[in-house]
Amino acid sequence: MTVTVLYFAALKEALGASSESLALPAGVATVADLRAHLAARGEAWGQLASFKNLRCAVNQDMVPLTAAVKEGDEVAFFPPVTGG
Repeated sequence: MTVTVLYFAALKEALGASSESLALPAGVATVADLRAHLAARGEAWGQLASFKNLRCAVNQDMVPLTAAVKEGDEVAFFPPVTGG
């Protein structure tokens, strides 16, 4: 299964990319599974596992980490942001 993953804010900066097309291994069926798969890459990717208030969207709809991921989906990760 192939999905498009979008990264925003601090994730985009840390990873040096705003998006990627990714072929997922068997067993990656939810946003949480995708998050764990990406975090397992190590280094900057590990941030995905450390954000406590990470927001996620599938096909531009905000979803919980338990949401299913299907072929062709667009999955976006939004880390918490600060500002003033």
